[in-house]
Amino acid sequence: MRIAILGAGKMGAWFAKFFLAEGHSVVIADRKKEKLAKLKAELAVETADFTEAIENAERVLICVSISAFEEIVKTISPAIRDGQIILDICSIKDVPVKIMHKHLKGSLVLGMHPVFGPGSTTIENKTFVLTPTNSQEEAFAKDFKTWLETKKARVFVMHPQKHDRLMSAVLGLPHFLGLVACDTLLERADYAETKDVAGTTYRMLFTLAEVAALENPELFASLQLSLPELERIESSFIEKANDWLDLIKQKDRDAIIHRMEHLKLKLMNASGDYERSYKIMYKMLEATEN
Repeated sequence: MRIAILGAGKMGAWFAKFFLAEGHSVVIADRKKEKLAKLKAELAVETADFTEAIENAERVLICVSISAFEEIVKTISPAIRDGQIILDICSIKDVPVKIMHKHLKGSLVLGMHPVFGPGSTTIENKTFVLTPTNSQEEAFAKDFKTWLETKKARVFVMHPQKHDRLMSAVLGLPHFLGLVACDTLLERADYAETKDVAGTTYRMLFTLAEVAALENPELFASLQLSLPELERIESSFIEKANDWLDLIKQKDRDAIIHRMEHLKLKLMNASGDYERSYKIMYKMLEATEN
C-alpha cells in the first residue's frame, strides 16, 4: 500500500518509520524542505510536495499542527480522488473532522488520535481513538480497529465530540497541572536538591512538571484553548485546591482526615475495581524510580 504522510514533524517521522517497517510504500510532504531532506537521508524515504504526495497514495495521513491543519487540507483538496482514505492525528478531533468533511468531499475521512508520543518504539499497548461520524466511516473504523488490535494496540471508537470531552481531563488537565507545578517548584532555589532526595510521589510530580514545561507550546495552547470542558475542569481544580488549603490553614486535622476518607470512598466507587487500580498506580510509581 502507498501511504502519503503530510507533515515531517516528530509524529510524522514516527508513522513513516512504522509504515515502512510494515512493508508499505511511504511518501512524505512538508512545507519545510530541510525537514524533508533530513528524513530522506535518515529513512531513504520518498519526498514530495503536498499535492504530488497524495496523487497515487491509497491512504493519506495528515500529521500537521492544528493551527496549520485547515490550510493544508485546503491545499490538497483539489487533488483528492473520490474514495481516497484520509486520516488525521490531531489531539483534538471535532474541529479537524469538520474541516475534512467540509473540504475533502468524495473522500472517506476518519479522525484518529494516537494517544502517545514520538518516544514510543511500538504501538503495543498504546491507545488509539477513532472518531467516525457516519456509517461509511464506521465500517472503515471497524476494519482499521481490527488491524490495529492485531498489533496489540488498545483501540476505542467514539464520536469526535465525546473524544474532546474526555481529552479535557486526559490531556488538558494534566498539562495544566504540570505547568503550574513546574512554575511553583522552580521558585525554589534548591529545586535541583529536592530531586536528589525525592521519593516516588515527588518523582511523579516533577516528571509531570518537566514533561509539561518541555511540551510543544503550540500544542499546549491549542489544547487549552480548544478542548470543550477544560475551563470548567481547571476552575473546579482551583476551587478544590483552595478548599484543601483552607483546611490546612485552619489546622483542622479531623476535617482533613474525614475529607480524605470520603475521597477514598468516592474513588473506590468510581474505579469499580479499586484493587486493580491501586496495582496499576503502584507500578507507575515504581517506574518513576527506574
